[in-house]
Amino acid sequence: MRIVFFSCFLFACCSFLVAQGSPLPVEDTETYDLIRRLSLRYGYDGFEQPATDLGLRPTSRGGLVRLAKTYQKIYGDQFSKTDNYRLQRFYDDNNEWLALEPYAATEDPDQASFWSGDDFALKSVESPLYRAQDQILNVFYPTPAHMFEVNRPDFYLRFNPVLDFRYGKQQDDTEDYFFNRRGVKLRAGLDDRIFLNFEILETQAGLPNFVRDFRNRFDAVPGAGFNKRYSLDIANVESGTDYLNGQGYLSADITKHVGARLGYGRHFIGDGERSLLLSDFSNNYPYLELNWRIWKFHYRNIFAELTSGPARATASGQPLTKKYMASHYLSINLGRRFTFGLFESVVMSREDGFDLAYLNPIILYRTIEQSVGSPDNAIVGLTGRYRTPFRVELYGQLIIDEFKFDELFSEQRGWWANKFGYQLGARYADAFGLDQLDITVERNYVRPYTYTHRGLGNYTHFAMPLAHPLGANFKENLLAIEYRPLPRLHLRGRLYLITQGEGTDDLVVGENLNRPNGLREMDFGNEIGQGIGYDNTLISLTAGYELKPNLWLEAEYFSRSKDSDAAANDQETTIINLGVRWNVARQRYEF
Repeated sequence: MRIVFFSCFLFACCSFLVAQGSPLPVEDTETYDLIRRLSLRYGYDGFEQPATDLGLRPTSRGGLVRLAKTYQKIYGDQFSKTDNYRLQRFYDDNNEWLALEPYAATEDPDQASFWSGDDFALKSVESPLYRAQDQILNVFYPTPAHMFEVNRPDFYLRFNPVLDFRYGKQQDDTEDYFFNRRGVKLRAGLDDRIFLNFEILETQAGLPNFVRDFRNRFDAVPGAGFNKRYSLDIANVESGTDYLNGQGYLSADITKHVGARLGYGRHFIGDGERSLLLSDFSNNYPYLELNWRIWKFHYRNIFAELTSGPARATASGQPLTKKYMASHYLSINLGRRFTFGLFESVVMSREDGFDLAYLNPIILYRTIEQSVGSPDNAIVGLTGRYRTPFRVELYGQLIIDEFKFDELFSEQRGWWANKFGYQLGARYADAFGLDQLDITVERNYVRPYTYTHRGLGNYTHFAMPLAHPLGANFKENLLAIEYRPLPRLHLRGRLYLITQGEGTDDLVVGENLNRPNGLREMDFGNEIGQGIGYDNTLISLTAGYELKPNLWLEAEYFSRSKDSDAAANDQETTIINLGVRWNVARQRYEF
C-alpha cells in the first residue's frame, strides 16, 4: 500500500512540474569517468559550480551534458583528439539534451538545469553537436548511437538493443568461462514533465570458480536476484547461472530545486572504486528517491524495500521476507576545491511494512531509531573530496555502525561493537604529463561485525552486501589504471591486494553480514583478519576497441590468487576471454 501511495504522490505532482531529465545509470562508469576527469583537470573556474555531486550516482543526464558543454566552451582549445572523440560520443548518447546552454560565469546554479522552453528534445536536433545520418531502411539509426529515435513535439524516445557476449578458458577448471547477456533499453520523455526509463536483461553465464563458490554459499549472484542453474554443453558449462533482471523508473521535478524518482534499480555513493556507504554490488531494489539541489548543497533521500535473504524458489510461492532502508546523504561544496558529505542510513525489519516514522526526509534517523525502541540497524558516515592544483584529487569515507570511544583505550582491546571502517584514496588525471593516463590508488578498511545486526536488519540485500563486496573484517589496497592511447582504444588495469578473515558454519567472525552478531565468539580481542585468515591478489587487464558507437570488441586477462591459513581454502583463478559488448556496461567480478 505504501508503494501505491508513493506512486500516486509522484503522479499527482506531475501536474505542476517543470522539465527534468532522466539520470545516467549507475553502471555507466565510462561517462562518469569522462566528466570526473574534466572536473579534475579544469575545476570550476570561470563559472558557478553546480550543486550536483558527481559522487552521487545516478546523476541527471541533462546536468552532465551542460557541464561538459561548459568545459568545452572554456577549455576546448586545450582538448586532445581523444577528448573531442569521447565528448562527441557522450553527446551522441545523450542527444536529447543538446539544446542546453553552458553554465555562465554570473548564472545562479540553483536555477533549473534544463532548457526553459518547450520541446527541448526537438530543439536539440538543431544543435551543431547533433549528428544526423542516413537511416537504414528509412527507420533505423537516424543518429550514430540510437537504433530507433523519435523527436516530436512534447515527446521523445530512444531505443537500443543490448548484447554482451564473452567466451574464454579458465586454467585448471573443469568449466569454461561463458557470459551471454541480451536485452533492450528504452528511455522517453513526455510533455517536458515526465521521464521514464526501461531496461530488461536476460543472462546466462558460466562463472569463475570463486563466483560459483559465492553463489553456492549465499544462493546469490552479484547484480542479480532470483537465479537458477544453467548448463550448455557446447560451451563446456555444467554449473552455470541463468537470471532475468531489469531496471526502470519514473522521474519528475516537484520544484526547480526538488526532484522525485520512483524506480527499481541501484545507487552508488562515493568518489572511489569502492563505496563503504552504498554501492551497486547487490541486486536492484524498488525505491523512492528525492533530490534537493540548492546553492552549495545536494541532498538525496532514498527509501527502499530490500529482501532479507537469498531468492530461493518455494513450491508454495510465498513472498520473500522483506526489510526496508531509509537513507539520506548531504553533499556540501566548501569553496571550489573541497566537497564534504554526511550520510545516514537505517535498515529496519517490520512485519507490517515500512515504519512511517522514517518517512521524515530531514530529521536524523538515529533520533527516530531510539524513539521506536532501538530495534533497527543505524549507520552514519562522512565523505570528503579535495581537488589539488596538480590534477590530483584526494578523497575518503568514514563509516560508523557502532562505536564506544572509551573502549579504544581500555585494557581489553578489540571490543566487538567498535564497528567502523574508512576509505582513503587519490586520483591523478593525465598522470606524469601523459594525456589520457589516469591512476587511482585506494585503501579500504572495515572492522569485524560492521554492518551486521542482531536480527534481520543487517546491511544486505538478497544476502549480498549493500556497500563493499567483501562485507567486513578486511583491509584492501587497490591500484586502478585507465589509459586511452587512441580515441577508440581503451586499456584498463586493476590490482587488488586483500587481507580478510572468514568464518565457517560454526564460527562467526564478522565478515559474513548475514550472520547475527549475537553469535560472535568473543566480546574483546576482535581484530581484522580474525577467523581463517587469507591474502588475496586480484589482477584484471582489459583492452577494448570501439568499432562504432557503443559497440566494443574486448579482450580480458583475469587472475585471482587466494592464499588461506587453511590449505583447503586456497584457490587459483586464471581466465582469458574475448567478447563483444553493445550498449551495456560490462559486468565485473572483482572481489
